[in-house]
Amino acid sequence: MWLFFAFLSAALLGFYDVFKKKSLKDNAVLPVLFLNTLFSSLIFLPFILLSICMPQVLGGTIFDVPIVGWEVHRLIIIKSFIVLSSWIFGYFGMKHLPLTIVGPINATRPIMVLVGAMLLFGERLNLYQWIGVILGIISFFMLSRSGKKEGIDFKHNKWIFFIILAAITGAVSGLYDKFLMKQLPPMVVQSWYNVYQLFIMGSIILLLWYPKRKTTTPFRWDWAIILISVFLSAADFVYFYALSYDDSMISIVSMVRRSSVIVSFIFGAMMFREKNLKSKAIDLILVLIGMFFLYLGTK
Repeated sequence: MWLFFAFLSAALLGFYDVFKKKSLKDNAVLPVLFLNTLFSSLIFLPFILLSICMPQVLGGTIFDVPIVGWEVHRLIIIKSFIVLSSWIFGYFGMKHLPLTIVGPINATRPIMVLVGAMLLFGERLNLYQWIGVILGIISFFMLSRSGKKEGIDFKHNKWIFFIILAAITGAVSGLYDKFLMKQLPPMVVQSWYNVYQLFIMGSIILLLWYPKRKTTTPFRWDWAIILISVFLSAADFVYFYALSYDDSMISIVSMVRRSSVIVSFIFGAMMFREKNLKSKAIDLILVLIGMFFLYLGTK
């Protein structure tokens, strides 16, 4: 069952990337990210308040946010800093690169998570799962090579470096999520880390962006900004729920989540008119085959 939730999270994550790309087009990055944290916090704040003030309403449901102590909040604050670091790098990179380039680079996260999961959690893959992971790695590598046809120098482009940093910090976040889900309810982590991110991002806006706002790219409102928060919150909720299963494997969940590149690829072609789609489409078929083997490996 946890694999189904992983695939659902991947689909939602794909739409999140699409709306993020649309919102960042010719727009200031930091205010968009701040509003993302604001709207995400507003989505979960009612659950926090209801759980505190009227515990009988949500008690016993998957939406309950139990009251926890400082030791737990400290762990969640660490999660907030890790995720926000990944987002800052990722948002800047996505603004300046095609969506069909960003997706494949982000898709290298499962390789890093796989190594980390084997070292930290002792996870082991069966034959079908190994086939799925290897096919996924090959397909993402091929997609990255296809992107070179667009004239982007991977060695000297700082936005490529930003996306790579986003992938690394995202992999660290994935491993940390598995650690947290072993001891904490999913809603506690997701609700509070969004709130903490709002305060962190608010400080960044006041100190770094607001004083220099007139000398940088101006901010413009886009309704897609709200959809970023909606789809991200839904994707993360399903993702945390998948990890809460005792038999879930972060290496597999992370790989499946990166199949969101399929959704972003389709919209990159239709909405943003990106190039070299024929060769990339062949590579995406390998992604689908790899995901099928991952499914077989968990039956």
